[in-house]
Amino acid sequence: VQLQASGGGLVQAGDSLRLSCVASGRPGVLGWFRQTPGKEHEFVAAINMGGGRTPRYADSVKGRFTISKDNAKSTVYLQMGSLKPEDTAVYYCVARAYWTVQYYDSNEYAYWGQGTQVTVSS
Repeated sequence: VQLQASGGGLVQAGDSLRLSCVASGRPGVLGWFRQTPGKEHEFVAAINMGGGRTPRYADSVKGRFTISKDNAKSTVYLQMGSLKPEDTAVYYCVARAYWTVQYYDSNEYAYWGQGTQVTVSS
């Protein structure tokens, strides 16, 4: 599985931004993590591509971010709204073959995209 993420950029606090990730193959789960310098990868959101499960979100983004999918395009989107300076990070698209209850654990994902920078200015 190869993942190609796009859509990052520089925005102001309160703005919106949409990230996209195109996956080769047909992974069962696609999601997003983010990372700031010196910190571990932080779970953001995950979605089961086959449906049947509610998408999951980190508490820090719940209500502001929405993850969605287009199975025909093997693509996942992360619509980010009401952005805050603390959302500034490199965002990584991730994939795994099937759903896990530990969807929030970066070690559960075998496939990682190249990362896209999101910078939110105050």
